Amino acid sequence: MSDTVGEVARSGTSLEAPVLQRLSPLDRFLPVWIIAAMAAGLLLGRLIPRLDDALDAVRIGNVSLPIAIGLLLMMYPVLAKVRYSELDRVTGDRRLVGASLALNWLVGPALMFALAWLLLPDLPEYRTGLIIVGLARCIAMVLIWNDLSCGDREAAAVLVAINSVFQIVAFAALGWFYLQVLPGWLGLSTTSAEFSVWAIVLSVLVFLGIPLLAGFLTRTLGERARGREHYETQVLPRIGPIALYGLLFTIVMLFALQGDAITSNPWDVVRIALPLLAYFALMFGGSFLLGMRLGLGYAKTATLAFTAAGNNFELAIAVAIGTFGVTSGQALAGVVGPLIEVPVLVALVYVSLWAARRWFPGDPTVPTVPAAIRSAR
Repeated sequence: MSDTVGEVARSGTSLEAPVLQRLSPLDRFLPVWIIAAMAAGLLLGRLIPRLDDALDAVRIGNVSLPIAIGLLLMMYPVLAKVRYSELDRVTGDRRLVGASLALNWLVGPALMFALAWLLLPDLPEYRTGLIIVGLARCIAMVLIWNDLSCGDREAAAVLVAINSVFQIVAFAALGWFYLQVLPGWLGLSTTSAEFSVWAIVLSVLVFLGIPLLAGFLTRTLGERARGREHYETQVLPRIGPIALYGLLFTIVMLFALQGDAITSNPWDVVRIALPLLAYFALMFGGSFLLGMRLGLGYAKTATLAFTAAGNNFELAIAVAIGTFGVTSGQALAGVVGPLIEVPVLVALVYVSLWAARRWFPGDPTVPTVPAAIRSAR
């Protein structure tokens, strides 16, 4: 029984009821914080008309220094959570790893490409932003959703580690394929001439490579100094919120610079949300059914589904800003992502726990509540 399930059993409550309560206040109210950051950004843009000039005074590549710092702060705590030492242990489950790689790097990007073109044919900037989101595989919040659904914690950590490393190698190549090559093959319009695969390479190296190295060193040195338990119970809770602060700061800056475009076209935000909703539902449902078909058991099936359905919006935002600019529609599409992802994936945690009891009879990995506790309710 996982630690989370044990806590639920001891508390005498059902598995589904405390999902939101088991999130930290920062994570539980993430949509609220994002909306507040959007509002603050719009207000800041009104109060400081020349904010873009001030932000561009010092730049790292195509990104202003303050925003670059915010992007790095988003990524570092996430990558400090990954258990890199577990990489060789779970890779022995070839069905799980093979299915995860196929879903994350073949199915996910292709599905987002199709949905973006189907639902945003007349909005090329937002469409490109969503395609970039589809390429950024989840390495952050998925660990939370996996724990809440009582998935396999170690398998999730390993799949996250694989995705983290794989993104360094594959992200730019897939970006070139889905933004330039595939549209040309299908007779569709390609991304504007401003697009450069080398800009994506640079953005990935800076905004994923640097925090990946920092996160790896932080965990390695932290575990070596005081042990894994101390690192995960004392160090991670202190540095974890930094990711949210970085995300909120970046959102404030984006909406401060894009205020006029957003307020004049609020329907665009709704249209960006529609492909995201379809993507989450299709990826989670398809991955869950695949895990069942492969006989992975509940815990690994839930892990497979959440690691396939989630996306690394921090990286997508960083790449969109680094490649197309902070005021681009591509960057806005990335920002809408976490606003939609959090409530949707919380709902999918409930779906996963419901499916566990009904579709996995006799599975020892299915979370349970003792009968005495159930009868006492």
